[in-house]
Parts: sequence; C-alpha cells; structure tokens
Amino acid sequence: MTAVFSTLLTAQASEFARLGLANIRREYPHLLQHQLNGPEDVRRPRDLHPAFYGSYDWHSCVHQHCMLARLARLYPDLPERAEIDRTLRENLTAENIAAETAYFKEPGRGFYERPYGWAWLLKLAEELLRYDRTLAANLDPLVAHIRAGLFAYLPSLTHPVRHGVHNNTAFAVKLAIDYTRAADDQELKLFCTSRMAYWFGHDTDYGARWEPSGEDFLSPALTEAEVMAAVLPPDNFSRWLSRFLPNLHTGEPVRLFTPVRVSNPTDPKIAHLIGLNLNRAWCWRRLAQALAESDPRHARARDAAVRHLEAALPLLNAEDFHRAHWLASFAVYALTE
Repeated sequence: MTAVFSTLLTAQASEFARLGLANIRREYPHLLQHQLNGPEDVRRPRDLHPAFYGSYDWHSCVHQHCMLARLARLYPDLPERAEIDRTLRENLTAENIAAETAYFKEPGRGFYERPYGWAWLLKLAEELLRYDRTLAANLDPLVAHIRAGLFAYLPSLTHPVRHGVHNNTAFAVKLAIDYTRAADDQELKLFCTSRMAYWFGHDTDYGARWEPSGEDFLSPALTEAEVMAAVLPPDNFSRWLSRFLPNLHTGEPVRLFTPVRVSNPTDPKIAHLIGLNLNRAWCWRRLAQALAESDPRHARARDAAVRHLEAALPLLNAEDFHRAHWLASFAVYALTE
C-alpha cells in the first residue's frame, strides 16, 4: 500500500476548534472524581476547578486546552484563532491556576489525576511555551507541583503500568518528555529517560498477543515504542525495536497493524477503541519518523498510520458528547504530531 499521510486541513482544524471551545465551556454533564474532606467540599465543578471545569472531566478539559493552543499556533489564519486566544486568557489566569494548584495540595489529593492528567497538564505547558509564554508562566505553579509529584511517584512505582487506559506509564512519561524539551528542563528529562531505560530497555519480543483489551484507548506496545524512540539515539532505537517487535518488517504482529473494530461507537467505553485507533496512528507516525526511510519498517509504519486514521476519523461525532469531549484532541495530535 502506497500511503500519503492524512493532514489536518484548515476546514477540519476549524471544526475541531469550534468543538473544543464548546467543550471547555460546558460544565455539565460532568464526571467528578473528587475526595470530600468535609461538607464544605460539596461544590460544583466550576467552583472546584475554575480553569478546567468543562469537557466532562478534568483531564479531558486539559487536553482540549492543549488542542486549542496547538491549533491556534499551527493555523495562524484559523477563523477561531482570536476566540481561542481570548478563551485561553480567560481560563488560564494566574488566579485560576492558583486555585487549581491549591486543590491538588489538599489532604488526600496527592494522587489526583496521576499520571494521565499530570502528563496532559505538562503537554499543555509545552504547547503554551510554544504559543504564548505569558500564558505558560501562569501555569508555572501547577507545573512545579506536578513536576515534584513525578520525581516522587516514578521511583516508588515498582513496575510500570502497561495497560491501555489512563494510568499507562509510557504514555504519561512521553508527554512529560515533550514538555522537558520545550522548557529545557534537563533534570526532569534525564530523570524520565533513565526511568524508561530501566523499565523498558531490556524488553524483548512483545508480541501484542493480548492487544487490544476491550476498553483500551492507548496501545501498550506502541506507546512503549514511541517513548523509547524519544529517549534513544536513532541507531540504538532501531536495534531496540528489532528486539521488542522483531517482525515489524514483515507486518507482524498483525494485531498492531490492523485497525480495531468498534462495535458500538455510542457506548462511552467501547468508543475508547476509536481513541485507540487514533493513538496507534499517532504512534505509528512517530515511529516512522524515528526510522530511516530505507528501513522497511518505515513504510509499514506510515501505511499503518493511514489505515488507523481512516478507520477512526469517520467515527468522530460532535453530537455525541461522550465521544466529542475528548476524541477531537486525539485526532488533532494524530494528524499533526
């Protein structure tokens, strides 16, 4: 299959921008994960999270903000750009971020949104550093808190979390590494790199026999490969990948190359598999970039990315909030990362 990567057209970017703007302002329905320390904690989402109260849950709201900052940066002529900029400035004030940071510091909330929401917050910081450093500076107190949390959490994690939902370690650390490069945070970058080498450096013959699980939205195999592509020099990564997935050059394991069938896109959990196809496309594109064009795995990765995009994009639905509140951001990153 000869493939040309799908790209995000301005019209599509505009649709995603309008959806994201609506999402981050939509307080209800809301899935609130909230420890009550007393009766005074019975409060509405917007009071608890003045910056990230929308998009159904905290982490989805954060990565919708990521998407909007990214679209505004990559598409300077986007019709919604001025509204995006205004909304980011309204939501990401120093005062609102101070309240978000205070929430994290309350008793019993040390593990709140760990590590998935933490990672997306760092990804938002990366996007803002590339878009508007004044907005990025507003985020600094919460970034500092999460950064300290990673230094405490990752060494205490006996084994990496390898499943395909929120707590996946490789996915979270990859987003953290993206942040360290934009912020020139060498300490956190070296720390994350060493943890990845410790956990994943000796993995061999992954096989992907059990992928996917029924509610995955991340590929354990490909997220691990993607983070190793980020921490290893190209030649070292190529050798590591040959040990980890030794038959990629022949299109195996077939499970990783074949888009996942989504039996019921209207079921919020089964619809996770749409996100899985987008995550795989995202990872396959990044892996293709990490491999030499002369490497037969390069073309196979490119083609697999296209197939997964073609399977996922038609299932995005702006009218179904259970899909719309998060999948747009995965689509934007799959198309542009």
